Amino acid sequence: MSAREPSPEELNAGAAALAALATAAARHQLFVSGTVAVRPEDGLAEGIASLALLSPAEPGFWPHLTATQEFADGKPDPIDRWSRRVVGQLACDLGGKAYFPFGGPPYRPFIGWALRSGRVWASPVSLLISAEMGLFTSFRGAVGLRLPLPAPEPRTSPCTGCAAPCRSACPVSALGPEGYNVAACHDHLNTPEGNACLSAGCHARRACPFSETYGRLPEQSAWHMRHFHT
Repeated sequence: MSAREPSPEELNAGAAALAALATAAARHQLFVSGTVAVRPEDGLAEGIASLALLSPAEPGFWPHLTATQEFADGKPDPIDRWSRRVVGQLACDLGGKAYFPFGGPPYRPFIGWALRSGRVWASPVSLLISAEMGLFTSFRGAVGLRLPLPAPEPRTSPCTGCAAPCRSACPVSALGPEGYNVAACHDHLNTPEGNACLSAGCHARRACPFSETYGRLPEQSAWHMRHFHT
């Protein structure tokens, strides 16, 4: 039996809830980077009909984040703790439920959700890409809504027609269509030549033309690279 089609009234209410979420998220330097209709196999709470994925809004996310209480208290995992507080409150305010890409195992299928949104694609180097974030695509959480959402307008991957400078940017070819060679990446980061990646972020990510327009600060990339390489 096929799922019941949502009524126009339900879709209008969902669109209003999504607009309210986008406005509230912007106050925390987050934006709605995609929406997904929930499927039974997603295993989410009963009554959750749709998901709104939340990503860092640049420029400005890193200065906003590092000025928060989570970065001031000296405790571990400040970004994840901030995400739980902020995204959790956004979800509660709308009568929904928050989901996060960390805290597992098991982990929520954020990659699958992102690909289903029609706003994120697999790049030639296997990393996720969006037109807004380039290869710096990431998610701080998702808000599960109890209302259906209108289907988003179709979009084409930003990789279409791109010369794909990301393919040759990694100095040790750790990224490619076959996946990510984590060991080769770590080995490179242990060398003097790897300092550029540690201090400014992954060469392949930075080579993407859409990454260049995103406004992510090198300090943020350095923070993530340092924790990745510990």
